[in-house]
Amino acid sequence: MRKRRETAGHETRARGDAGRGEAGRAAARRATNRLLTAHLLLPTIFLTVALAGGVRVEGETRALVFVAPPLVALVLAVLLLALFARGRLVALPRWLSHDHAPLANVSHALTLVALFFASAQAFNSVLPGAGLFRWLFSFFFLWTLWQNLFAATDARRTLRSVVALFGTAFVLTHLLLANLYAPEAGWLRRVAGALVEGATQGSLGGQTTVAPATGYLSFFTLALYVVGLVLLPSAPGGVADGAPRASGVVEDYRRLSAGERDEARAEILRAELRRLEAVSLKASEESETSRDDDG
Repeated sequence: MRKRRETAGHETRARGDAGRGEAGRAAARRATNRLLTAHLLLPTIFLTVALAGGVRVEGETRALVFVAPPLVALVLAVLLLALFARGRLVALPRWLSHDHAPLANVSHALTLVALFFASAQAFNSVLPGAGLFRWLFSFFFLWTLWQNLFAATDARRTLRSVVALFGTAFVLTHLLLANLYAPEAGWLRRVAGALVEGATQGSLGGQTTVAPATGYLSFFTLALYVVGLVLLPSAPGGVADGAPRASGVVEDYRRLSAGERDEARAEILRAELRRLEAVSLKASEESETSRDDDG
C-alpha cells in the first residue's frame, strides 16, 4: 500500500511538472506574440495606413495621386490621441517609462508616432477635397472629439465611438458626395448638385473628382486602421506590475454608473463563489482518493 501511495505521489508530481512546463511554454509564446505585435505588426499597420490614407485615384486620368494631410487633419489627430489617453486605450506612462530599456522606449515612441500619422491620414481619407464641405466635416470631427474628451469613457467605448465616427464620415464622403459630384452621375443627381450649389450661392466650392477606386482605398485604409486599434494594447507587451494595473481597474470602476457598479460587484461575487466551489470540489475528490488508497 505504501508503494501504491508513493507511485501515485510520483505520478501526481510528474503531472504537475508537465503542467507547469506547458504553462511556462504557453506564457513564453504569449510574451513573444505580444512583442511581435508591439514592435513589428502595429508599426507596419499604422505606416501602411499613413501611406494609403493619402492616395487618390483621379477621375479622368485614373492616375494615382498622393494628397498630404491638411493642417486640420493634424489637429484632429492630436485630439484623437488625447481621447485615446483619456479613455485608457493608450496608457502613455506605460508606453514611455524609465523602467523600460532605451531601445524599448525608442520603439514605443516610433509606434506612437506611426499611430499619430495614421490617425491624421485616416481623417484625410474621409475629408472632402475642397470647399465648404471640408470645413463642415472638420467642424463635425472637432465638435465630436471635443465632446468625447469631457465625457465618461473607457477603452471599449472610445473604440466604438471612433468606429462610428469614421464610419459615418466614410458614408457621407464616399457614398453621398462622391455620387453627387461624379461625372458619370445621372441627370437627377447632377440637378441635385446644382440645386445645392445654387442654394448656397456657390459657397460649397468645387469638389475634386476622384474615381470610385478611391472609395475602396479609403475603406481598406479605415478597416486596417480599426484593426490596428483593436490590436493596440493599453501597455506594450503587458509590461506592468500589479499596482498600476490595479489602479487602472479602480479608476475605471469609479467611472461606472451606480447600476454598472452593482453589476460589476455581482459578477465578482459570482466568480468568487465559482472559484470556492471548484476548490471545495477538488478538496473532496482528493479526500476520497486518499481514503480509497488507505482502504
